[in-house]
Amino acid sequence: MPILPPPPAPGRHRPDAGLGADAHAPAAALTRRTVLTLGAAAALATAGSGLRPARAQSHPDRPLRVILPLSAGSGADGAIRAIGTSLSKALGQPVVIENLPGAGGITGTAQIVRAPKDGSVIGVVSNNHVVNPSVYKNIPFDSLADIAPITILGATPFVLVANPAVPAANVRELIALAKAKPGVLNYGSSGNGTILHLGAAMFADQAKVDIQHVPYKGMGPLMNDVLGGQVQLAVVAAAPAAPHIKSGALRALGVTTAARVPTLPGVPTIAEQGLPGFALDGWIAPVAPAGIPKAELARLYAGFKAAMEMPEARDALITQGYEIQLTPPEQAAAFFRSEAARMAQVVKSAHLTID
Repeated sequence: MPILPPPPAPGRHRPDAGLGADAHAPAAALTRRTVLTLGAAAALATAGSGLRPARAQSHPDRPLRVILPLSAGSGADGAIRAIGTSLSKALGQPVVIENLPGAGGITGTAQIVRAPKDGSVIGVVSNNHVVNPSVYKNIPFDSLADIAPITILGATPFVLVANPAVPAANVRELIALAKAKPGVLNYGSSGNGTILHLGAAMFADQAKVDIQHVPYKGMGPLMNDVLGGQVQLAVVAAAPAAPHIKSGALRALGVTTAARVPTLPGVPTIAEQGLPGFALDGWIAPVAPAGIPKAELARLYAGFKAAMEMPEARDALITQGYEIQLTPPEQAAAFFRSEAARMAQVVKSAHLTID
């Protein structure tokens, strides 16, 4: 069976201090399309495997185009590529995965909302989708009205990390240090307006400390510079950071979730270290253009649900640090609305805006 080739590794970028910078643009030209094509034998095998409700009856020979409004190498990119073959089996049709990064996900999402409303094109968005309306002044679509959530596929925890040269072993010590030296410490993010930027800004706002933001163009260059000490702090995904934490290359100060993280059991939450109520994780959600027929929306949800019943897909997502959720479409839509309202309050409190 064809294996989805890995995306190109993003190159290193200099920090970009411009507020209008593209937070997700990769360093080099991306291979923009990767195609998973199942043979007839695989499709027939799937038909007899109990996944028949998820098969594509309306366009079985037409590829399902999946637009990722994020760069190759991002968490959402890795997750969808990891389950792509299983999704193709479950739906009984080829799956085409295409990265269209830019402007915090707005560029690619604009293509999703303008796509045919027949189930032939979907997208996969992350937290940024519900953050963007609060930080960008002009977005060419309505982030809630113009999309139809298929499901919340899964969520992954974040962790506040420090370069070992920072003389703070935990959140309380970091707050004390930052208050003693206002404006001296800095934190990096994967770009202006991204959820990692928002996570660190939330911390600074709730802790009432002055730490400076250094935006990067993607997760790769951010991680390189935190490890190298060019920036001192960052909020990053827990799963990829865990090996660096265990080796001592990074120091974990606190996880961002409401409860402790199984992969980092000895790291307390930020909430239990003096900032009660602090809670943030990174989620990914397949979405379709608004107006898609309910039958097509149900077919796509059934396809993701059937794919995640396959051990190879479930194990791949868990290995990447995701807790699988698979909420039905109506619950996913309610979650989008509640998260948009919550993020609007966070952005307002942290005084974040992008022209």
